Formats: sequence, structure tokens, C-alpha cells
Amino acid sequence: MSEARNQRATATVEDIMQFIIDPAADAIWDAVITDITVDGIVEIFPTTDSDWEILRQKAVTLAEATNLLLIKERRIAGPQSRSELPGVDLHPNAIQLLLEDNQIGWDTAVRELREASLEVINAVNARSINELLVAGTVLDTACETCHTQFWYPGYGDPRPDESGP
Repeated sequence: MSEARNQRATATVEDIMQFIIDPAADAIWDAVITDITVDGIVEIFPTTDSDWEILRQKAVTLAEATNLLLIKERRIAGPQSRSELPGVDLHPNAIQLLLEDNQIGWDTAVRELREASLEVINAVNARSINELLVAGTVLDTACETCHTQFWYPGYGDPRPDESGP
């Protein structure tokens, strides 16, 4: 059996999210900001070769992290882990059960995150602020779709429905 097929998980999904995915995604979402202040409009966006290279590194890191999420038998969290927002997020053991019951859904969510990451890479390679904004939205949608399916699915989310009467 080849070494690649014999991969074993070291970190939990929680570790990968905390140390790899979240920082990379946050850098992408924070790359373009328009802030209206009393002194006027402040715009932040990549302008230098270094800015774009750092952003590309974050996007590649994010895309490659999806491969880590697909290693089978990876635990969601360690035994001491607890929900960060009890009553909103499910307990990690409940998330683990959802994943085990719906491996196809998990794999699909991870593939969507990868596709979103590739859109970000393409936007960065094109050095297009508009494409980066669109890709950032696609990335946000991929993240939120997974979270609403596994972290705080409708039946486990006690927040009131604010869509109207």
C-alpha cells in the first residue's frame, strides 16, 4: 500500500479549523474592507506584490487544508473539547455523530470549501479585487453551509427564526 493511502489523522477537525482554516479564511475576508468613518471612507485592499503573495499563500493553505479534512477516521475534537457556544453550537460528540451518519454530506461540504478556495486562488492570481470579493462570498457560503449542517443544524439551533411571522 502506498504511503499516501496509509495516512492517519494527527490533529482533530477543531485543530485544523482553529490553526489552519480560520486564520487563512479570515485573512481572505479581511483583505478588502471599506469603512466609513467621520473622517471619510477608508479602503483596505491588496496593492503590492507582497500583499498579493501573502493572500495567495493563505488561499493555497486553505485549499490544501481541505485534503486534511478528508482523511478518514479524523475526530471532530479531543475528549476535553466543549461547545464554544452552548445552546447554539452542538457538543463536539454530537457533531461527530452527525458526521459519521452523513459522511457523504461531510465530503460534499469539504469539496465545496475546496472549490471556494480555488476561486480565491484564481481571483488572487488575476489580482482582481472584484473577483476576490465574489470569491470571498462563495467561501463564506461554503463555510456557513457546512456549519449549519454539522455545527448548528436547524434542530439543534435554539435561535429564533427571524424570517418573519
